[in-house]
Amino acid sequence: MKSIWKKWSQISLVKQILIGLIIGVILAVAIPTVAKPFVILGSLFVGALKAIAPILVLFLVMSAIAQHKSGHKTNMKSILVLYLLGTFLAGLVAVIVSFIFPVSLTLAENSEDLAAPGGVVEVLKTLLLNIVDNPVKAVYNANYIGILAWAILLGVALKNAPDTTKTMISNVSDAVAKMVTWVIKFAPLGIMGLVIESITTNGLESLLSYGKLLAVLLGCMLIVAVVINPIIVYIGIRQNPYPLVFKCLKESGITAFFTRSSAANIPVNMRLCEKLGLDKDTYSVSIPLGATINMAGAAVTISVLTLAAVHTLGIHVDIPTAIILSVLAAVCACGASGVAGGSLLLIPLACSLFGIPNDVAMTVVGVGFIVGVLQDSCETALNSSTDVLFTATAEYRQRRKEGKSINMKQAS
Repeated sequence: MKSIWKKWSQISLVKQILIGLIIGVILAVAIPTVAKPFVILGSLFVGALKAIAPILVLFLVMSAIAQHKSGHKTNMKSILVLYLLGTFLAGLVAVIVSFIFPVSLTLAENSEDLAAPGGVVEVLKTLLLNIVDNPVKAVYNANYIGILAWAILLGVALKNAPDTTKTMISNVSDAVAKMVTWVIKFAPLGIMGLVIESITTNGLESLLSYGKLLAVLLGCMLIVAVVINPIIVYIGIRQNPYPLVFKCLKESGITAFFTRSSAANIPVNMRLCEKLGLDKDTYSVSIPLGATINMAGAAVTISVLTLAAVHTLGIHVDIPTAIILSVLAAVCACGASGVAGGSLLLIPLACSLFGIPNDVAMTVVGVGFIVGVLQDSCETALNSSTDVLFTATAEYRQRRKEGKSINMKQAS
């Protein structure tokens, strides 16, 4: 038994996850009734990640800022620019593809029990109110904007604290990070449980009638992941971007696909940044921030489903209006985490740009929930993997400008 465990430990985490994935598919398809109890493994895994992530962010950011030495550069400005640029370009790609391959919808039942925000101002207001949320409540509700704000303030306030205090905070941060590694070791079992739940609960039959919509949605996300993002990375580092792109998709995207939660994937991304040798002062802030505002996948979802509604209703759209939609989708996507229901509930807001009534827009949201089995998984995978990708790009770009070598072997 000990030798089996030793051999298993020598296999890379990604290969372990793929083994768990294959076993989950086989069990769910061959013996679904026997496989059903294993669903609890997925719930436990996601629950553990979600539970540890807010505490990890709070202590990691607080510790990094409290111990930050003046004169030590971080790349937050560059990362913010990359986040916003990536989200805007994702919305633009979705608009262009939706014009080339227009999709008409068979509108689902009204989602009347869902409350969509009234406008961009309301989305931004929610975002700002989250910043000044009660710190205990922010941690309890996993409000990462609020957690970041309080962690930064506490970190700044502790800059002049005795070294013993800073050491204690650093030790707590390290201890929480260690707990994260323990949780991540259970990823293969967690992914197996999540796959079984997905197949036994949802099946794939219900998605077939929305094949064209899914093809456009997932096609746009694929273009962003393997064309647009690599171009952005290449401009930054002037080297072949694909080793880094595929590393992020493999080690961050796969877990994000199955957990369907950017928040749950924060610990995974932190660990990947550490493996890439990135600056802890930077990624301890950029990764949780990215989970909140870096929403390329959400921009794609909002743009594609809005234009699908537009084409279904036969509304003419000119190029300037479509570009405005790209900007609106980017702004809405950045505020998606502040709205219950995420990107789908921001579709009525984008639909209002074309004068589409709210009741019709909410039926589009209903369609979104039907295809959400795949759409939400791919959206989260794109969003979360890009957090690490752009954090690494900003740092590698800075190293290149300083004449330092970039070790891309870490990304292979």
